[in-house]
Amino acid sequence: MAIRLLFPDDARSWLRRRYERQHRSWIAGTGSWPLAVSLGEPTERQVVEDAALIRSWVDAWSAWRDPEQLHWEERRWPRLGSQQLPARLRLESGADVARVVGESARWQLAGERYDGLVQRWSTLAGSPALIRNLDLLADYAAPDFERLLALILWLEQNPRSGHYLRQLPIAGMDTKWIDGRRRGLVSELFRAIRGEGEGDDFHELCGLRQAPHRIRMRVLCQRLRRQVGGLGDIEAPIEELAALDLQPERIVIVENLETGIALPQHAGCVAFMKLGTGVSVLAELPWLRDRPALYWGDIDTHGFAILDRARSALPLARSVLMDETTLLAHRAWWVEEAEPHRDADLPHLTGAERAVFDRLRANLWGQAVRLEQERIPWPAAISTLREALEASSPFVR
Repeated sequence: MAIRLLFPDDARSWLRRRYERQHRSWIAGTGSWPLAVSLGEPTERQVVEDAALIRSWVDAWSAWRDPEQLHWEERRWPRLGSQQLPARLRLESGADVARVVGESARWQLAGERYDGLVQRWSTLAGSPALIRNLDLLADYAAPDFERLLALILWLEQNPRSGHYLRQLPIAGMDTKWIDGRRRGLVSELFRAIRGEGEGDDFHELCGLRQAPHRIRMRVLCQRLRRQVGGLGDIEAPIEELAALDLQPERIVIVENLETGIALPQHAGCVAFMKLGTGVSVLAELPWLRDRPALYWGDIDTHGFAILDRARSALPLARSVLMDETTLLAHRAWWVEEAEPHRDADLPHLTGAERAVFDRLRANLWGQAVRLEQERIPWPAAISTLREALEASSPFVR
């Protein structure tokens, strides 16, 4: 029978896994201590039959750097007599585990920052939001952590400032510093401090003014350009575009900016580009209602998710160049989608679109297949797009 013995490296690996799963909650004061790790209980027969292994096991534990953690037991056997063997590690706290796995400095810093935040805002004690982000906070450079504290304190004291981010009187604070990850952290902590539920917009939660949502539009028709002072390429806040008295007959929505810029002229047509998941904002343009629209995006799971959003805003939207035939005809240009879309609930897809989406999610054609729209040869793509535009029914006044 094989001897089940835990060597020091094995114990460190086990403790590392335990530490990674539980250290954040340990810092917050939970956990059952002491933590005992059994090292093995060889029998006399096993010692006799594999003396070299037992000797190496005993020698390895004899070199353990924290002998106060290591408990030995005397074993008395008929043939071998009295023997002292390593029995268990006994770790009294999370700090002990951190020291064993080489995380002492990070553990101490995370604990200090947790205590500081809880001391300032008692509602954060045991907060899942704070516990979840302890690793991120421990990795912050000191100036960034102080800036974070200053921001949360200022927001608490000025709950409805109406400022833009760049206006906040905090050194080093700008929209570049509050990137997506930091913005999520601020939202989680501030929401926990205020005792509010999830779902609030970052700017609304913090009482800040949000920069106007700007969208990029190309007017592909000379007649329509005269209605906007001759402009053919417009980027403006959605509110200003909504106020235009524009009467397009057809709409094209493309996922990528370069594709939209390269679109040729077409009578009665306007095009929108690079909206991504914000495509549903088009519902705020009253002069798009009841107009036929074409959506052309990447053939990947996110492309179909955006198509679903586009159709929720413009019910008459049809997809183009997003079918199985197009995908399979351009196999040489496939790439891998970095992180496929997780939500399978896309109620606005047609049966054919849904079939392609489901097969992409199931990796029927390969791992995370993706065909970017700009990889389709341009002459063929524009020919198909033009045919689809001509086939779409124009708006009848």
